[in-house]
Amino acid sequence: GSITSTVSANTDAGFSIVGYTGNGTAGATIGHGLSKTPDLVFVKRRNGTGNTLATMPILGNNYLQLTTNEATIAHAVFFNNTLPTATVFSVGTANDVNANTGTHIAYCFHSVDGYSKVGSYTGNGNADGTFVYTGFRPAFILLKQSTASQDWQIYDVKRSPTNLIDDALYPNTSGAEATANYLDMDIVSNGFKVRAVSGANNVNNGTYVYLAFAETPFKYSNAR
Repeated sequence: GSITSTVSANTDAGFSIVGYTGNGTAGATIGHGLSKTPDLVFVKRRNGTGNTLATMPILGNNYLQLTTNEATIAHAVFFNNTLPTATVFSVGTANDVNANTGTHIAYCFHSVDGYSKVGSYTGNGNADGTFVYTGFRPAFILLKQSTASQDWQIYDVKRSPTNLIDDALYPNTSGAEATANYLDMDIVSNGFKVRAVSGANNVNNGTYVYLAFAETPFKYSNAR
């Protein structure tokens, strides 16, 4: 990239951590160290206040804020209307992602068969809800409605060991764990099925993006 980055990457797991110092220049690029295009990049300025931003190719030239419940926003000054590539991601002039002399951290992910999945789905508003195929039994799911203002939500199999799952954490708020029927979903062997019908943070009534990790990853598991 045009900005030197310091990278810790696990290319098998599709995950890298990237540190860089911004230069305030539109169209600056940062190397992410992965072997393919990231499906999701979170960026946060470390030495100043601001939002944690998420860019995803499936959202086009739009971004989400991990620190708010807002729907997608056009991202010219944040990611320069440029999607990540197999080698770099781009930033604009915004201080949140490219403050001149500002220090920034980025977390980059791409899907790995049998281990992780970044994707999207559209709910049907029915108790017999949308099934989302991941190719593994998820242990952790982070999701956000992209088409409306709605909190980010985290589900996992430790707090909710049996179906129906309806315990959610909202990482963009300081609120306690929520439990309600508008959060209902089943985690199954090859994905998850949303079952909510209505409610403020409904998971089955719009278009959503998600990041999921497997309970028992098997793509790179060792033989016994």
